[in-house]
Amino acid sequence: MGPFVRTSKAAKLELRWLGWEHYNVKKLTAEFEKKYDCKVSAGFFDGNSEAYNKLRGGGVKDFDLVMADGFWPRLYAKQGLTQAVDYGKLSNMQYVFPVFTPPNYMLLQEENGQNMIAAPNCWGGYGITINMDKVAEEDSDSIFLLYNPKYKGHLCVSSRFEENIALTGILVCDRMGTKTKPRPDGKPFNPYVLYDNELEECKKLLIDQKKYLLTRWNDEATLERLLRAQAVWAAPEWSGVYRLIHFDYLDGKSKLRMKHLLHPKEGGLGWVDTWCVTSGVTDSEKMELALKWIDFRLKPENMVVIAEEIGWAPTVDVRKMIPKRYVDTLFLNDTDAIKGLYQFDAPSSPEKWERIWSEVEAA
Repeated sequence: MGPFVRTSKAAKLELRWLGWEHYNVKKLTAEFEKKYDCKVSAGFFDGNSEAYNKLRGGGVKDFDLVMADGFWPRLYAKQGLTQAVDYGKLSNMQYVFPVFTPPNYMLLQEENGQNMIAAPNCWGGYGITINMDKVAEEDSDSIFLLYNPKYKGHLCVSSRFEENIALTGILVCDRMGTKTKPRPDGKPFNPYVLYDNELEECKKLLIDQKKYLLTRWNDEATLERLLRAQAVWAAPEWSGVYRLIHFDYLDGKSKLRMKHLLHPKEGGLGWVDTWCVTSGVTDSEKMELALKWIDFRLKPENMVVIAEEIGWAPTVDVRKMIPKRYVDTLFLNDTDAIKGLYQFDAPSSPEKWERIWSEVEAA
């Protein structure tokens, strides 16, 4: 990458990022723009696959940074959509919990290589929020809760078919004993890489589950309403709804005793979302600005804003800077849980997964 010289008359440098909308914190953006005399703009997506398609459709020329979680940063790097991230320029990496950096968390590094390809941002699971006044304690530690006939009519799952199949796959493979056995691909178990016999069992269980569901939620506001009304007693989500209801309980505004099962006994789904630099960044000045943005977002004081105002769990250790209720409900004393959570990924065979889901829907 060659040097880039910007004249005094040149337009203000613009940094463009593509990510989840809730991370678009205006006061942080304004502070960065003022500090570095630049313009920051953002584009948004709902899921990794949407961002992936945007980048493959020419988006690397439209965006300098892209967010991704789980295995997706490796896919981007492998496809040439992103490039190496120079950790030497990220002084605030020193505040990241070690469990989210190599050698503990290897998905920030290219597969079979040494380059770092992403910097961590926030983390979490796709656990189960449970009404403990309605669900027996002995049923509240397993994924099976979501398929338990005892709670017929009071269960709810999201409309995200990939996570429905993956979560079911963990339970199915645990029962089949294939989760801990050597896999045909030689890699550790990944619920997004399921074989035909496992997918067939998933389909059976998902069809059976339909009898017990009240509905499938499309947005968190709907799920929150159903949980508060006690129409739904258990549902998988990212813990944001749990936090809102639990805070009301702590403040005496609600009597609902909620639990969020981050790590079911069979294993669960999780994610670490990240910042990646797209391959469209080809000059040194833009690269420097992109790295400054990542480092700025990693600054502990800025991560406090993310924790308290946005409600996502930072990968940066801010436990001494935020109230205990946030430390507890963002699971910041339980970051090691990420080791037992299978990371979000793309289904290994999208066509098969879509067919399975269509058959579940039609049954």
